[in-house]
Amino acid sequence: MKKNVFKIWGMALLLVLMTGCAAEFNKVFKSTDYNYRYEYAKQCFAEGKYTRAVTLLQDLITLKKGTLDAQESLYMLGMAQYMDGDYESASATFKKYYQTYPRGIYAEKACFYIGQSLYEGTPEPRLDQTPTLGAINAYQQFLDIYPRSELRKTAQDRLYELQDKLVQKELLSAELYYNLGGYFGNINSNNESNYISCIITAENALKSYPYSNWRKEFAVLIMKSKFQLAENSSEDRRLERYRDAEDECYGFLNEYPDAKESELANKYIAKCKKVIKD
Repeated sequence: MKKNVFKIWGMALLLVLMTGCAAEFNKVFKSTDYNYRYEYAKQCFAEGKYTRAVTLLQDLITLKKGTLDAQESLYMLGMAQYMDGDYESASATFKKYYQTYPRGIYAEKACFYIGQSLYEGTPEPRLDQTPTLGAINAYQQFLDIYPRSELRKTAQDRLYELQDKLVQKELLSAELYYNLGGYFGNINSNNESNYISCIITAENALKSYPYSNWRKEFAVLIMKSKFQLAENSSEDRRLERYRDAEDECYGFLNEYPDAKESELANKYIAKCKKVIKD
C-alpha cells in the first residue's frame, strides 16, 4: 500500500515538474527579450534538450543575423538538429552555414557535418543509394578542402564504408540477375539475358571498385553465370561460350586457389572440356 502511495506521489510530482518546465519554456518562447531567449536556447542545448533548442533557434537565427552571435546560433541549430536525429535538416543547416561563412569559426566542422548528417541518414544496401552518393560527395569535398583536418581519418573511414555500401548494392543486383536466370529454366531469352546482365553488373562493379572486399563474390557470380550461359546456349554459340566459361574458371582458380568454390570451378572445367572435345 505504501509503495502505491509513493508511486502516485512520485508521478504527481513528475507531472508538476513537467508542467512547470513547459510553462517556463512557453514563457521564454513568447518573450521579446531575444538575448534571454538565446541564452535559454544555449542552456537547453547544454542540457541535451535538443528539440527545445531547435524550436528557439529556428526563430533566433534570423534575429541574430548580422550580430556577434550569428555564426554560433546557426551552427548550434545544426548541431541541435543532428543530436535530435533530424539529419536531413541538420545537413541543410550545416550547408547553409558553410555557404554563408566559408571562413567562419565553425566552417571546418560544418563542412564535415554536412557529410556526417547525410551519412547517418543513408539506407541499407537493398534500397536506393542516392543519399549514399550525396554523403560520399560531401565527405570528398571536405577532404579536398581540409586535407590536414583532425577529422580527416573519420571522414576517410566513413567514405570507405559508404563506398562499400554501393558495392553491396551492385552485388545484390548481380545476385538477383543470376537467380532470375535460373528461375526461368533452360534455353530461354529471359534466362540468357539475366545471366548476361549478371556478368555485366559484376564486371562493371569490379572495374569501378577494384579494391573492394567483395571481389571474390563478384568473380564467383561471373564464373557461374558464364557456365550457365554455355549450358543454356543455342547450338551455334555453344562451343564459344563453353570456351569462355572454361577460361573464366581457370582465371578464378589462379586468383583464388584456396577458395571453397575451387571445387565447383574444377567441376565446370571438366564439363567444358568434355563438351569442347566432343
